[in-house]
Amino acid sequence: MRVAAFTDLTGPDGVSIIDQPTPEPDRGEAVVAVEACSINRHDLWILEGDSAMVDTDDLPFISGLDLAGTVQDIGEDVTEVKPGDRVVLCPNETCGVCRYCREGPENLCEDFSLYHGGLAEIARVQADRLVPLPDDVGMVKAAALPTAYLTAYHMLRRVEAGPNDLVFIPGATGGVGVAGVQLAAIHGAHSIGTSSSQEKLSHLESLGLDYAIESTEPDEIRDAVTDIGSVDGVLNHLGGAYTQLGLDVLRRGGRMAVCGRTAGSTSEIDIPDLFLGHKRVIGSTMGTQGDLETLVGLVADGALTPEVDKTYPLEKTDAAFAAMQDRESVGKLVITP
Repeated sequence: MRVAAFTDLTGPDGVSIIDQPTPEPDRGEAVVAVEACSINRHDLWILEGDSAMVDTDDLPFISGLDLAGTVQDIGEDVTEVKPGDRVVLCPNETCGVCRYCREGPENLCEDFSLYHGGLAEIARVQADRLVPLPDDVGMVKAAALPTAYLTAYHMLRRVEAGPNDLVFIPGATGGVGVAGVQLAAIHGAHSIGTSSSQEKLSHLESLGLDYAIESTEPDEIRDAVTDIGSVDGVLNHLGGAYTQLGLDVLRRGGRMAVCGRTAGSTSEIDIPDLFLGHKRVIGSTMGTQGDLETLVGLVADGALTPEVDKTYPLEKTDAAFAAMQDRESVGKLVITP
């Protein structure tokens, strides 16, 4: 089978199309013919050598968390799926024995990790992590869900977003940002989004964005958000200077969920503002398999259409990562082996 492997951790030019043996399922596993796999900044960080998870000793490395396809074969003791089933993978990997796996939610697992291996024609996965897809949910749309939409959905729950709440999403044109805008609307909340591109913001408005701010300058954004209103929740996938910005615009008792570090892995914050304003900063990683099942249901019901910017064949995986690196897209980039 062909795979899009990371053979150098040098960015998009480090992707090579190579052949590897077709996997066979072990006990509890399934082999899936991959029809779509979306890429994420998580994959790009690995490809750029900016992840502690993978180094040169692990090369060639097959990334890709978010795969959808058709079950081709199953191993012993698999009862969850059968050959021919249409599925999307929940990429969570958990120990199954710690208190958080026992009591939930599973994404608090003490040994939490993520699946990699979807950038291939065939993938071997844990069968109990496969979520069935109704016939009217397409593979490309399904592959857009597991990381970006799952993360945004869980963040909205963490900030307790509800009808008529005002949610601030800086950097709203990336995968998590677009998902946050769409899901906030489904929750009945109003959203404020930022971008350096008016064209991208106009596209976001067509997806449900209520207030668009064309800027990447925290001081300008702070003033613009303040003019709009007091924010109930912040979805912060950027980190860096945007953490204090999020605190600045939160109302008293407001909540900010942080899931990423695109703008910086450290943040300086005003501690008195945090405690005097009774504000909350909440870490958030992915979501649960139950959350993913909910998202699949929303797509099946027509309430949600995951935004896909562009699809690429497997041999153009390097071009997809180059587009992500250049921040050209609005929504998800999906590989279709």
